[in-house]
Amino acid sequence: MNALRHVYWIGGGTGAGKSTIARRIAARHGLRVYATDDVMADHSGRTTPGDSPYLSEFKAMDMDERWLNRSPETMLETFHWFRGEGFGLIVEDLLRLPAEPRVIVEGFRLLPHLVEPLLAAPGRAVWLLPTPGFRRAALDSRGSTWSIAGRTSDPERALRNLLERDRMFTGRLREETRALGLCGIEVDVAMTEAELEGRVAAALGL
Repeated sequence: MNALRHVYWIGGGTGAGKSTIARRIAARHGLRVYATDDVMADHSGRTTPGDSPYLSEFKAMDMDERWLNRSPETMLETFHWFRGEGFGLIVEDLLRLPAEPRVIVEGFRLLPHLVEPLLAAPGRAVWLLPTPGFRRAALDSRGSTWSIAGRTSDPERALRNLLERDRMFTGRLREETRALGLCGIEVDVAMTEAELEGRVAAALGL
């Protein structure tokens, strides 16, 4: 998409290091960071039940209904951001940004099949695919492991559900990137931030 030729994309699974790597690359190359996590509340408020039915259902649930009373498979299939709801608002935001400085957009909401038609070139996007061990270590290091699960009536089971849902989501991203011929980078606990930054920058041609 010519209008977004100045945009680089970093998607991936939860806890993969997307935000950290985007900030490091932006600082090194003089890019603007657009973090999709930061605009989720704004985008949620800009949607309607008609264009985001899964989000509407999610908002109506309490924490146990969201994370305990449904299987990880159902949580995966019905989670609004995983369904691509609100992705059009990301595009609208990006189109409003000036072409300079160039933009690096990051977040788990960047689904490969939605991003691929917008790419100025296939090498402008990369997806980070964390192992379960890396994801858990990342959450623990941030202190966010229990931020959602801890607000349910059974935090340990809720955490298991969340981690399994996220494992399956990463698997879906892996399959999609391969099918579309896009770049996916496996991220495990042996990889340093500097190594991951180097691999992502190289993949993006920076």
